[in-house]
Amino acid sequence: MNTQELAQDRVEDAGHFGWLRQLTKAERRTFIGCKVGYALDAMDTQFLSFVIPTLIATWGLSKGDAGLIGTVTLLTSSLGGWLAGILSDRIGRVKTLQLTILWFALFTVLSGFAQTFNQLLVLRGLMGFGMGGEWTAGAILMGEVIRAKDRGKAVGMVQAGWALGWGVSALLYALMFSLLPAELAWRSLFLLGILPAIFVIYIRRFVEEPDVFLAEQRRSEHAEQARFTEIFSPRMLSTTLRAVLLTTGAQGGYYAITTWLPTFLKTERHLTVLGTGGYLAMVIAGSYVGYIVSAYLTDRLGRKRNFILFAVGSLAIALAYTRLPVTDNVMLLLGFPLGFFVSGVFSGMGAFLTELFPTRMRGSGQGFCYSMGRALGSLFPFAIGAAGQSLPLGHAIGLFSAGAYGIMILAALTLPETRGKRLES
Repeated sequence: MNTQELAQDRVEDAGHFGWLRQLTKAERRTFIGCKVGYALDAMDTQFLSFVIPTLIATWGLSKGDAGLIGTVTLLTSSLGGWLAGILSDRIGRVKTLQLTILWFALFTVLSGFAQTFNQLLVLRGLMGFGMGGEWTAGAILMGEVIRAKDRGKAVGMVQAGWALGWGVSALLYALMFSLLPAELAWRSLFLLGILPAIFVIYIRRFVEEPDVFLAEQRRSEHAEQARFTEIFSPRMLSTTLRAVLLTTGAQGGYYAITTWLPTFLKTERHLTVLGTGGYLAMVIAGSYVGYIVSAYLTDRLGRKRNFILFAVGSLAIALAYTRLPVTDNVMLLLGFPLGFFVSGVFSGMGAFLTELFPTRMRGSGQGFCYSMGRALGSLFPFAIGAAGQSLPLGHAIGLFSAGAYGIMILAALTLPETRGKRLES
């Protein structure tokens, strides 16, 4: 048990946010560092989605070219997440967090100087390594710092930083494109990616390594250090594979819905609300609330029940979008539950993966499982596009969404419940 758990287990929570008031100064600084870091990661990542129409117009890119940039970024972020996990077991969680933030900030800024499609493709691909790595390092760091009873809430609220970063990127997009011509505005937006690099100064000065990790480091000085391949040992292989299925289902469903729903609603339902700022604001607001609610429920209901609840909700909203006749006004309102469920399903993921693996291999295990899930999940949009050649697009979205969330529910049912688990070195 670490010192924070000893101190806080004696204190009863005072309301929903009592645990936040009970954090020590060091713990609060870690929470701020991870949440802001993740928000800045989201900001830099989401810039691309806003500038794609401008790139298509100014560079003459095809939709396939634009989609390739996104796919390459996802694939490199998968590899980056695993590598960051391995690195965090070697040099520490905090150092890895700093390196990954600096990495994605650097290549976001360089993207603003790209002169050709190929240059932008390479730079965004390199940026993806830091994007995926930051999630891994931050989730492990928070999971190890916070006491067992509040781990789900804390890590989930850090995850909610993604919605904040998404919202900031939308505001910066509106600001830059209102002040500058389009051919300069998109470059200026990427140049703002330098902001996360400045925040590393805060992390370097105020955020410390978790006690449980330091204890493991001291122990490993007198024992053989874990190899990253240990997550595939007979003792851990079953856990690793089932965790990969869990993350594949969550991310496959997310990509299936968010990639193809706008196309379906525009081309087959002829709705116009999808491209408006109001609809985007509803989705972002729903995402943030979903993250927060799920963060509390994962500690209240348990990891497994919460995953199943949000997986069922995500599937239900996907079916509502594709099967029910809706108007623009109804679709605007449905943006909130869409963001709520498909984003909220991720809130408990960081805490759960932290608890599934021992400290000596936690970075390797958590990084591999989430990153492999991202890589496999990125195949779902392609599968829907292929199936849409012979099936109605709405049916294809429903079919693959059901498959993805079915996989997630099955994995959740077979994995152990870890709520309240104390982390030992």
